[in-house]
Amino acid sequence: MVRPRRVSPPHLFSRHFATPAESLVSALEPRFPAPAPAVPERRTPLRYGSLELNSRFLLSPLAGFTNLEFRVIVRRLGGVGLATTDLVNARALLTQNPGSMNLIATCPEDSPFAVQLFGSDPDEMCAAARFLEARGVHSVDINMGCPVQRIVAAGAGSAMLCRTDQTVELVRRIVAAVRIPVTVKMRLGWDDQNITAPQFARAFEEVGVAAIAIHGRTRAQGFSGAVNLHGIRQVVEAVRSIPIIGNGDVRTVPDAARMLDETGCTGVSIGRAALANPWIFRQLHEWETTGTYSPAGTFLDRLQLLRRQFEWVCERFGTEHGIVRFRKMAHWYLKGMLVRNYLRGQFQAAKTLAEVEATLREIEHEGPVRGTKTGLLPELHVPVPAGPVEKW
Repeated sequence: MVRPRRVSPPHLFSRHFATPAESLVSALEPRFPAPAPAVPERRTPLRYGSLELNSRFLLSPLAGFTNLEFRVIVRRLGGVGLATTDLVNARALLTQNPGSMNLIATCPEDSPFAVQLFGSDPDEMCAAARFLEARGVHSVDINMGCPVQRIVAAGAGSAMLCRTDQTVELVRRIVAAVRIPVTVKMRLGWDDQNITAPQFARAFEEVGVAAIAIHGRTRAQGFSGAVNLHGIRQVVEAVRSIPIIGNGDVRTVPDAARMLDETGCTGVSIGRAALANPWIFRQLHEWETTGTYSPAGTFLDRLQLLRRQFEWVCERFGTEHGIVRFRKMAHWYLKGMLVRNYLRGQFQAAKTLAEVEATLREIEHEGPVRGTKTGLLPELHVPVPAGPVEKW
C-alpha cells in the first residue's frame, strides 16, 4: 500500500499571534449550558460498513471551505463524527493535479475523513477511488448533489439523477473497486416531477453502498425554499438497513433535533452552519449525550480560531499565498464576530504579514459593533447562491 502523505498538524499556539493559555481554553471548553430540545432516544453507533464513527454529526463537503485547516479546527472543538473534503475532480486527481492534491491533504488528527469525488466516467471514478484507498482515505463519497451548471453540464453532480441505469452501474463498479466504504450524497431529484432519491437509495443499497446523505431539495430548487423533511423520510423508508444522513437547513441544535425526529435519519450532515458556528458539532454531541449544550464561542474565541487557522494556512502555502487563500474564510470569521465593515475590508486588502497583524490588533482592540468581547454573539446566517440555478 502507498502510504498517505500527511501534513504536520497545526501548532497549538500561533507563532505570530501568541495569546494567553486562558484564551485557548475559552475557545475549546464549554462555559455554561443552554436550553435544549428533548434528548433523542439512544441510538446505536453510526457505522459506514466496517467504519464506526464516534458521532452522528458530520461535516459536509463545502466547496472552498472544508479544507484541512478548517477540518482540524472543528475537530479540535469536538463532536465531529466524519469530515469530508471539498468535491474533487476524479480526472484531475488521477493526474495528481496540485490543486486536487491540496484538497485531499490530511494529517493524523484529521481522522476519520472522506474524500468526495465527482465525475461521470466510470473508469476514471473507479481509478480515483482506488488511488484514494491506497493513500489511506477512510471513505469515498460520490457527489450526486452539486447543482452548479459547469458540474451538471459535464454529466456529474445532480445530472447523475437523470440517468438511472448508468448511475447505478457506475456506483456498483466503484463499490466493487475498493474495500473502503463508498457513500453517496444526492438531492431528492432533478425537480418536483422527478423525485427519484428513494428509488436510487434502494438500488444503491443493493449494490453495496455503505450510507447515503440526502439534501432535502431538488436540483431545480437550488437552495431556495425550505428543505423537504418528508422527502428525506421517504428515502429513509426506502432502504432496509444502511444509514441515511439528513442534510439541509440545519443551523442549530433544535434544527438537528427536528431533522432527526421528523425524518428518522441516522445522522445529520452540516455545511454552511459550521462556518457561522464552528462549535455546532460540539453542541450537538453535548446535547445528545447530556441533554444540554454550551454556547457558541465569543468574539475573543472566534478571533483565536481565526488566528490559529490563518497561521497554519501560511505554514502550508507560505505567507504571501496564505494571506490570499485565507481571505474567503476570514470573511466569515469577521462577519460572525460583528467586526466593523472598514476593518473587514482592511483585512481583505492586507498584502503582508505585518498588515494582517496590525489589522488583527485593531480588530481585537475595537471589539464587536454590538455586545462585548466575551458575551454571546447573535446567530450569523451564511447566505446561499440565489437566482436561477442554471446560471450558477
